[in-house]
Amino acid sequence: MSIVSKETIEVIAQSIGIANLSADVALALAPDVEYRMREVMQEAIKCMRHSKRTVLTTDDVDIALNLRNVEPIYGFTSGGPLRFKRAVGHKNLFYIDDKDLDFKDVIEAPLPKAPLDAAVVCHWLAIEGVQPAIPENAPVEVIAAPSDGKKFEQKDDGLPVDIKLPIKHVLSRELQLYFDKIIDLTVNRSDSALFKEALVSLATDSGLHPLVPYFTYFISDEVSRGLNDFNLLFALMRVVWSLLQNPHIHIEPYLHQLMPSVVTCLVAKRIGNRLADNHWELRDFTANLVASICKRFGHVYNNLQTRLTKTLLHAFLDPKRSMTQHYGAIQGLAALGPNMVRLLIVPNLEPYLRLLEPEMLLEKQKNELKRHEAWCVYGALLRATGQSIYDRLKMFPALPSPPARVFRTNGRVVTSPPNKRKANNEHLEQQPSLKKIATDGPMDVVPTNLSSNMQPPETKGPVPSTDPDMGPSSSSRQIPHGNISDSRDRKGKGDSRALKMSAVLTQTWRDDLKSGHLLVSLFELFGESILPFIPAPEMSLFL
Repeated sequence: MSIVSKETIEVIAQSIGIANLSADVALALAPDVEYRMREVMQEAIKCMRHSKRTVLTTDDVDIALNLRNVEPIYGFTSGGPLRFKRAVGHKNLFYIDDKDLDFKDVIEAPLPKAPLDAAVVCHWLAIEGVQPAIPENAPVEVIAAPSDGKKFEQKDDGLPVDIKLPIKHVLSRELQLYFDKIIDLTVNRSDSALFKEALVSLATDSGLHPLVPYFTYFISDEVSRGLNDFNLLFALMRVVWSLLQNPHIHIEPYLHQLMPSVVTCLVAKRIGNRLADNHWELRDFTANLVASICKRFGHVYNNLQTRLTKTLLHAFLDPKRSMTQHYGAIQGLAALGPNMVRLLIVPNLEPYLRLLEPEMLLEKQKNELKRHEAWCVYGALLRATGQSIYDRLKMFPALPSPPARVFRTNGRVVTSPPNKRKANNEHLEQQPSLKKIATDGPMDVVPTNLSSNMQPPETKGPVPSTDPDMGPSSSSRQIPHGNISDSRDRKGKGDSRALKMSAVLTQTWRDDLKSGHLLVSLFELFGESILPFIPAPEMSLFL
């Protein structure tokens, strides 16, 4: 049934001057009027919702009429609710009760204040921390109870103290369920396939940033309380690894809370309470985790790697620490790069092995567990130093070969390859190569003219004839004057190339000599166990 009756249409027709409207026409117009009214009201409700309001106003109706290309209704404002009254004698007919105004009251009413002109006024908000009492600044009573979650208290000396009240962090229901599920998998089912899928989700999902502080607190709390649970610690470190791999998470502000937990799993004295717990694997995994953190965030926190290196070096050099702690420190330093090994481990290697050797011998250490830990530390040292010398040797470029000698005769270029050197004693005396270093022992001083001795003689012109009876050669007489400048340019280029070759060779020989000394010292400490880490070409040079 239509809410617009036939009588309503007839009244509207009479109000606009149509007195003889038939009943059939009014009955046919009623549904169409209702449809148009519903359409306008739906548009008005949309405007109300877009304005973030819950009360429909006349402005919303005017905007809806404009959207329908209909002239708005004038004379109605949204100053207050409209008051409708029922018409006498009609059940469903209402009208707006317009209040009658007296012109005398309107004329005698005071005029409103004129609006101020737009202007820019400067004033002091505060002078040395004190707000001046001027009309532009709000009074102290107004700002005494701020609404931004801060509280002011008075100290004994009368100065105000700014106390920031805790702010409630609101999480959606979906994130809460997700967090509870991840915690349940980490604590109770870390060996299931579902936990692996959860780790993939932590490393890829883009909407997990609100959960980062909760994961950080959970990891630090569980590590501090669960050092006896090996499976839980390994699962927590895998969660940290997944969070670090997520490119959508801004985890830098929480590193200062994560790093103590990670370093604890690396250099803790005891992890797990069973002999079957492979805590060595956990320490290796955590060492790689620490290295990835330093590599990714070292440029953001300049003292991150420095503080971590000091912690690991202190754990390595402290003789009161257990072998497991030494193992974690060695693995952590080795993961930070070969330079850390050469600068921090190698200089302390000889006295440390002197203290480690009694723990490895059956005659002096009867405890099989401690002897096994000592051998694990020895293996960690061997791997770290071996990888360091391997990277050191692989870093060297190939030695540049000397250029061939060039002779010019009658405009033709004749190239003669350098003679093959013979490995005899005379040649070793004339040219101090690596073979002589390895044969005669390490050299203390590297000669500065080493590369100059290796350079071939430079030809400055045509080769003169050795026969005294013959006159000047024909080639010398046929050289045009234009070739003189070309020969000078070639001479300058040849000199610069020779200088560059000399510098490269000199630096190469010095680096090789330092690497040779390092290799000799490692061979004296580890014996033949260090040889598998040396590549075959370098092995043939040094040994």
